[in-house]
Amino acid sequence: MVVLGIDIGGAQIKAGMVDEAGAILAARTIETPGDLDSLLISLHDAIGWLLEATADPAAVGVGCKGVIDPDSTRIERLPGTLHFLEGLRLSDLVGLPADVPVFADNDARVALAGEMAWGAARGHENVIMLTLGQGVGGAVLAGGHLLRGHTGLAGNLGHLTVEPDGAQCACGNRGCLETVFSARAIEAQAWSAVHRGCASSLTLLFRQQPQLVNCRTIFQAAREGDELASTIVLDAIGKLAAALAGLLHTFDPEIVIIGGHVANAGADLLAPLQDAVWERSRGLLGRDVPLVEQQVADKSGIVGAAGLAMAPRS
Repeated sequence: MVVLGIDIGGAQIKAGMVDEAGAILAARTIETPGDLDSLLISLHDAIGWLLEATADPAAVGVGCKGVIDPDSTRIERLPGTLHFLEGLRLSDLVGLPADVPVFADNDARVALAGEMAWGAARGHENVIMLTLGQGVGGAVLAGGHLLRGHTGLAGNLGHLTVEPDGAQCACGNRGCLETVFSARAIEAQAWSAVHRGCASSLTLLFRQQPQLVNCRTIFQAAREGDELASTIVLDAIGKLAAALAGLLHTFDPEIVIIGGHVANAGADLLAPLQDAVWERSRGLLGRDVPLVEQQVADKSGIVGAAGLAMAPRS
């Protein structure tokens, strides 16, 4: 059996056929068009190519940012460049025969669905997943069910308030986790320090072009003993740990999965984060909840979307 996994992003749309083992058999990537007609043409061309290259899918899974109604696959809210998709059903956009079921959800839940099918969440019923990238996404598996909430907003863990009087967040709140631990937040701290001419290897490297500083270079500088970079990284990790400890007390998960491109820092992130979380949470929980990296190697969203289509239905 093969399923079609589709990830709809603001910059790119990725689609691929995935087998029962979670392997991508064939895939296509297209630049995301700026209007509905162009998007439909490009998406249908990509799907047509995949059908010719492999086989008809048993089901389709679609991941997309915004608020998605999983029952109807309707896009309830989708700010940004893809706002023209609001009110449409993803099952209609795919354009396959009506007897091919289409499942859809937001990108963070789709990432967790992939981990449930083939990754770190397999065999578990209570899991928290954080996706650490330009923002902070999240999803929660509780009692074997993906939490969606009354209007589909459950799992927006990046908008947990960690600093009541903190920086303004894009969501309209202040001091969200996303404003203190995300690629944008960490890079902004480094950019500011480089602009001020603070003593650091980052200043020596990027004084003329501070906009080139990114999370990878910041974590690398911290690993090499740069005091400024270490301060930025440890401060951000401390705030993430505080938020995560609260989530452990709220959801009592078996494991926590850390994904997203910031997680590419590996042990430089996970080791101090795990120590700080355990210190804050073991008193009440009486145990140390494992923090593990995302195991699904595919970062495109295709395999996660396929996992959504593979998931058993209650």
